[in-house]
Amino acid sequence: MAETGRLVGPVEVVGTGLVGTSVALACRRAGLEVLLSDRSDEHVRTASGLGAGRARRPDDRPQLVVVAVPPDALGPVITAALAASDAVVTDVGSIKARPLAHVLEDPAAARHASRYVGSHPMAGSEHSGPLAATETLFEGRPWAITPHPGADVGAVELVEDLVRVVGAVVAWLTPEEHDRAVARISHVPHLVSSLVAARLAGAPDNHLSLSGQGVRDVTRVAAGDPRLYGQIVAGNAAAVGELLVELRGDLDAMIAAIGADERGDLEQLLEVGVAGTRAIPGKHGAPATATVSVFVTVPDHPGELARLLADAVASEVNVEDIRIDHDTSRPTGLVELVVDERSGERLLVSLESRGWVTHR
Repeated sequence: MAETGRLVGPVEVVGTGLVGTSVALACRRAGLEVLLSDRSDEHVRTASGLGAGRARRPDDRPQLVVVAVPPDALGPVITAALAASDAVVTDVGSIKARPLAHVLEDPAAARHASRYVGSHPMAGSEHSGPLAATETLFEGRPWAITPHPGADVGAVELVEDLVRVVGAVVAWLTPEEHDRAVARISHVPHLVSSLVAARLAGAPDNHLSLSGQGVRDVTRVAAGDPRLYGQIVAGNAAAVGELLVELRGDLDAMIAAIGADERGDLEQLLEVGVAGTRAIPGKHGAPATATVSVFVTVPDHPGELARLLADAVASEVNVEDIRIDHDTSRPTGLVELVVDERSGERLLVSLESRGWVTHR
């Protein structure tokens, strides 16, 4: 078996899309040798041209193989990687129980299952392909490691080392718990976003002209590849289906409350939603803190956004988040600066003193 417990390379990345190429770039930044393989030679050439590594040769012996392929291909590619060398194998797929079952149900692969440790970085984009990759994609982001009971301790340590090398934060879950968690915080939100976005398809232009940042926030993830998300949801059908049934119950209750003009029932449902937003961890995993938004009108001219951010820095207020809503009818944009609620008034006064038009 290959050396484990300390990642020295080479690292082979199988699948040079957004996530795979980002893993490769982060490993290269750390000085590790990276080997690239993909069904698409063009993707390998592109990733290599970006500095993510080189194409794998038959005589290469990777220490760690990172499988970064679509969900439907995870099981077969993982078993092939276990058979091809004595390397530790992990994957970065968004479902964990089904690939593990595929390994354990294959007699040849099951003999090497101790070298397989599933994992999943909670980072990505609605964009895809190697050109969308970045070496900083995982910095500060949770990365789940989901070892099964038969996993070798050294193999688990090697995957943990990979997570730290790319700058992510380790989260430990079982494969089954991981799948329930991502159904709740990723898969079902994506499906709901898609349903909301579908209400916009074919909508009259005079309706769409009223669009603001709110609808963009809700529908952003709906722009993801339908084929990929179809595979993801199918691979996690039980957990996703259970949550959708719960959601359907709440939706029925909301429709009934609206139809009967039961304001109290409706407000109670909305209050639970508010509680849910507060449950989302804040920066660095700390409890979320109360924030306020300061809105600033910014002329659509070169350098204006940079000037606003410089003035925000000069006010000595930490900006927690920033959003931009473009005004389609005027040559301006509306920038939302999200700050701790104790700093809102200070930022407002500071920016107004520098000539900015602001409001809450």
